Amino acid sequence: MSRIGNRPVQVPSGVEVKLQDGLLEVKGPKGQLAAALPAGISLDIASDKVTFARPNDKTDTRALHGLVRALVGNMVTGVTDGFSKELEIQGVGYRADAKGQMLNLLLGLSHPVNMEVPKGLSVSVEGNTKIKIEGIDKQQVGQFAADVRRLRPPEPYKGKGIRYSDEHVRRKVGKTGA
Repeated sequence: MSRIGNRPVQVPSGVEVKLQDGLLEVKGPKGQLAAALPAGISLDIASDKVTFARPNDKTDTRALHGLVRALVGNMVTGVTDGFSKELEIQGVGYRADAKGQMLNLLLGLSHPVNMEVPKGLSVSVEGNTKIKIEGIDKQQVGQFAADVRRLRPPEPYKGKGIRYSDEHVRRKVGKTGA
């Protein structure tokens, strides 16, 4: 049995959850999210919690049971608290700047990299080297953070590049001169 799927999602006050034609809508103080749910998993929306049930114990259905519960839990958390990812830039001359909906990065390339911040996200830069990405959609926040990190992933010899703030980069010993 799916242990995650069996746990109900607590709905705090101020959050409204509606299900119409397979589309789940969650409204809260930070915004509104909607997601299409797969067929086969049934939701029971009470006043303060959402419970999930599956029709059978097939492998695919069991996997969807836990997935749907996790998605709904993330939607409720997103509209109440929001999600954030923090990135750090390390390297001489590497820096970032956020202006409006653009993130400008200087990463040792022959040109500056300008990334447009997706709608629904906010990006702030602290001290030219710390980037904070915030939003209500966990997938969107994580994907944009991964896209920024992909521009210059940390290298193992000097540690230069863009890394998550809680990421540990294993360092390698370079060549030794004879």
